[in-house]
Amino acid sequence: MNWTLALPEIVLSISGMAILLIGVLQKRDSFFICSMLTVGAFLVVTLMIVAGHTGQGYNGLFTVDSFSTFIKVLVLVAATLGVVLSLDYSEHANMRRFEFPVLMLYATVGMLVMASATNLMSLYLGLELQALATYVLAAFARDELRSAEAGLKFFVLGSLASGLLLYGLSLVYGFSGTMEFAKLAQVLSDPAHGSPGLIVGLVFVVAGLAFKVSAVPFHMWTPDVYEGAPTPVTAFLATAPKVAAVALLVRVMATPFGHLLVQWQQVIILVSILSMLLGSLAAIGQRNIKRLMAYSSIGHMGYALIGLAAGSQAGLRGVLIYMLTYVFMTAGTFACILGMRRRGRMLEQISDLAGLSRTDPGLAVAFAIFMFSMAGIPPFAGFWGKYFIFTSAVQSGLWTLAVIGVLTSVIGAFYYIRIIKVIYFDPAEAPFDARPASLSVVAAAGALFTTFFFVIPAPFVAAAEAAAKALAW
Repeated sequence: MNWTLALPEIVLSISGMAILLIGVLQKRDSFFICSMLTVGAFLVVTLMIVAGHTGQGYNGLFTVDSFSTFIKVLVLVAATLGVVLSLDYSEHANMRRFEFPVLMLYATVGMLVMASATNLMSLYLGLELQALATYVLAAFARDELRSAEAGLKFFVLGSLASGLLLYGLSLVYGFSGTMEFAKLAQVLSDPAHGSPGLIVGLVFVVAGLAFKVSAVPFHMWTPDVYEGAPTPVTAFLATAPKVAAVALLVRVMATPFGHLLVQWQQVIILVSILSMLLGSLAAIGQRNIKRLMAYSSIGHMGYALIGLAAGSQAGLRGVLIYMLTYVFMTAGTFACILGMRRRGRMLEQISDLAGLSRTDPGLAVAFAIFMFSMAGIPPFAGFWGKYFIFTSAVQSGLWTLAVIGVLTSVIGAFYYIRIIKVIYFDPAEAPFDARPASLSVVAAAGALFTTFFFVIPAPFVAAAEAAAKALAW
C-alpha cells in the first residue's frame, strides 16, 4: 500500500486542523492570519503534487497520474483565488470568522480526493467531503436571509443528488461485483456483462454527477445559490468544485464505463444540448449579474460535456483546456463583480455598471476582456477552449452537437456583449468605491491569462494532452 501517494491530501488535512487551532487561540485578526496560512498550505501542496510521483495506492482506492495532477493543480489555483477574493468582502459583510478559510480548505481536500478516486467508495468519500463544506459556505452569511435560503436549498437538493448517486453506485456494485474502476472496466469489456440493471445504475450515477456540475435537468439549484450565497463563495462554487466534478465525471465515464460508450453517449449528448440551450436562452432576461453568471456556468458545462460525448482523447484534452480557461475567466469576472461596491454597499444589477469606462477604466477593460472571452471571441482564451471542444466533436462525427454549440455561443454572445455596451455606452453612474488590492490582483491575473493564452498555449495543451492519455479510453 503506497500511502505516500496521498501525502498532499494528508498534509492539507493536518494543516486544516492546525489552522483551526490557531484560529481558536489567536484573539486578534484570526480571519486574515488563517486565510494567509490556508493560501500558504495550498501553495505548498501544489508544489508537492507537481514534484510527486505517480502510481496506485490504498488497494486501488487512490491513483495519482497525469490526469489527477492536472486537475489538482487547477483546483488548488481556483481555491487560492477564492480565498484571496474573500479577504476584503468578509470584513464588509461581517464574515471575518476563521472557520471560513478552513471550510474552503476541507472542501479542497475533498476535491483532491475526487481527482484521484478510482473506486466507488473513494469517489463518494471525496464528493461528500467537498459537498458538506460547500453547503456551510453557501449559508455562511448567517445575518442575511438570502444566504441562509441558498444554503438550505443547496443542502436539500444536494442531499437528493447524493442519494441518487449512492443508489446508482450500489446498483453498479450489485450487478458487477466490484467497486474498483479497473476491475469494472475488465468486467464491462465483454458486452454480455452490460446488463439492464447496470445501465440503470449508470444512469443514476450520471444524474448524481450532473447535479454537481449543474447540468440540465439537474441545474435548478444554481441560480438561487449563486445569487444568495456570499459573492466570494459563489466565485469558489463556480470554479474549483466544477473542475473537480467534471474531472470525476470524465474519469468515471472514460475508465470503468468506456466500453459502454454507445449506451451512455446519447445521454451525455442530450444533457450537453439542453445545458447549452438553457444557459444561452435563460440568461438573456437576467438583470442580476450573479444570476446571469449562474446560467452562463450551466451553458459552459454544456460545452465541456461536448468533449466527453466525443468519446476520444482529443475530446478529453478539449475538456481539460476548456476547464483551464473557464477557471481564470470566471474567477476574474467575480473579482470584477466584487469591485461593484458603492458607499460600502455591494451592487449586483447589470445596470449598476453603466458608464464604468469613464469612472474606472481599468475595471471596465477587465470586464470587457472576460465578457469577450466567455462569448468565445478570438483571440481570448475562451475562444480556444471552444475551438478544441468543437474540433473534437467534428472529428468524432458529432456534427449536430458542434453546430448547436456554435449557435448557442452566438446567442450567448448577446448578453455578454450587452454588459460591455452598458459599461461603455450608457450614461455614467456614481463611481464605485476604491478597489482593494486583492481584487485587483485576481482581476489582473485572470485578464492577463485570458488575453495572452494564445501567445503560449503549448505548455497548457501539452499538459492537457498528457492528462488525457492517462485515462485508458
